[in-house]
This record gives sequence, C-alpha cells and structure tokens, in this order.
Amino acid sequence: MLERIRASIPALPPAEQRVARVLLEDARSFATLPVSELAARAHVSKPTVVRFCRSVGYDGLVDLKRKLAGSVNEGVPFVHRSVDEDDKAGELVVKVIDNAVAALLGLRNAVAVPAVERAIAALAEAGRSGRRIEFYGVGNSGIVAQDAQHKFFRLGVSAAAVSDGHVQVMSATMLGPGDCAVVISNSGRSRDLLDAAEIARKKGATVIAITASGSPLAQELRHGGPQVLLAVDHPEDADRYSPMVSRLLHLLVIDVLTTGVALRLGSAQLRPMLQEIKKNLRARRYAEAGRGGGPSAGNGSDGQSSPSTR
Repeated sequence: MLERIRASIPALPPAEQRVARVLLEDARSFATLPVSELAARAHVSKPTVVRFCRSVGYDGLVDLKRKLAGSVNEGVPFVHRSVDEDDKAGELVVKVIDNAVAALLGLRNAVAVPAVERAIAALAEAGRSGRRIEFYGVGNSGIVAQDAQHKFFRLGVSAAAVSDGHVQVMSATMLGPGDCAVVISNSGRSRDLLDAAEIARKKGATVIAITASGSPLAQELRHGGPQVLLAVDHPEDADRYSPMVSRLLHLLVIDVLTTGVALRLGSAQLRPMLQEIKKNLRARRYAEAGRGGGPSAGNGSDGQSSPSTR
C-alpha cells in the first residue's frame, strides 16, 4: 500500500503531494491522527486530505486509515505479515496479493543481473554437455526444488530434486566439475543444505544458491570456487511467519533460470521434443467435449474408455 502511494505522488497536485509525504513519513501516526492534525502537518485544508485519499484510490479518509492500519501492523504471527485477525475475505485478498506483488517488484528492481547470467550460463553448459543438475531444498524449499526439476527435465537435461538430507550429502559427493548444485533455502541456515553446498563446492561443481543475501548459505559461497549467489531478500521473517512470499520469489527465480537455459539450448533442439511431449500428454486426456467428455468416454458402445484416453 505504501509503495502504491509513493508511486502515485508525481501525478498528484502539489497540496496532495504534501499529504502523501506526511503519510509516508509516519504511516502509523497517519492512521490514528484526526483530520485536523493531518491537515496542519501537511499545511493544507481538511478537504484536501480527503481529496488525497480519493485520488490514491480509497473511498475517503476513514477507508484509507482502516486499510493503512492493517498494512503497517505486524499482523498474525506464523501466517502473513500484514493481515489482521478480524480481516474479511476481501481484505485478505487485497493484502496477500499486494504483499506478493510488492515483493515481486522489489526482486525485479534488486536482482543482480550478472549473477543471473552466470547461473544461466553454468546450467546451460551442464545441460549441453550432459552433466548433472541437482536441486537441493528441505521443507518448503524442497517443494520449490521439485518444481525446478519438473521444469528442467523437460529441457532434455539430467535434472533431479533431492529433499532428504542424507541423500543430498551422497548426491553432492558424486558431483564433479561441470555439474551444478542449485541450493534453495529461505533461511539459508539448514545444516543439511550447508553441508551439501560445501561438499559440492569441494568436488568442483558449480554451486548456485537461491537464498537471502545475509544468510549463512550466502556466506558459504565466499570460500572460493565456481559459485553463484542469487540473492532473494524480502521482509518475511522466517522465524515468525510461514513461507509465503519467499516461496513465490524462489519459484520466480526458477522460472527465469528455466527460460534462460531454454533459450541458450536453442529452439532447434527443444521444439521437436516439447511438441512430442505435448502430443503424448494429449493422448492421456479424456475424450474431448462432444464425445462424452467423461472418464468413461471412448470409441466403444459399451462405455469403456479406449487405451488412448484411459
């Protein structure tokens, strides 16, 4: 909400811009002060304060204050950083989506493009030369690793997702120069992942870490060797809240890497294979509408499904 108001300042009249700056300087006080005090602080009239609220998309001062209070409150621990216990469904929709959008735009503005380029180059070279690409993650990050494996194996490369700590150690031990270990962690403090990253580094593999810039995992990459840090920083406290925004950001980074590697490998190699995958998947679907449309739809008159639609 604050980012949206900040972005709207250039389009506001000068008097309303002063109100916006008062809000951004102390949003918590703005949500509680009377309109007369807000007008005095911004050196404007009370109607100007109300016009400002409507200019930035709210019904009035009361509506803006109510939503502003929810935006700046700490919220419910372990759920989401901006929600309140008494929020209605509509408010939850706005807050959760706004939080996600703000985090995505923050990543876009802060991402280290040279690091992304190095990661794509290493992954594409591993795929082109038939080397291994391993995705390591535990808990919620293990699910992101599975998504990465699902995306990468369709590119015709040797990709695997490993979420068990013991198997990660064994997998990292079998890596070598030219292989890639992509380590995904929100906190960057999981002992298993730190051990796997260190082993992979010592074996000469390229270690690509998707984690917070100040985490122990990020520090691990400073020990030398072919390593890449894809820093994903966000306001979500891993000790207090369930991973929501962080998971979306990590999935987005995986999408960027997948797209970059696909472009590096070239359409001549990928297009025929992807077309064949789509063709074979289509054969696994139920009959199209107009031919029954249900699981039992098929060519036979007894209602049994045909082998191609089963």
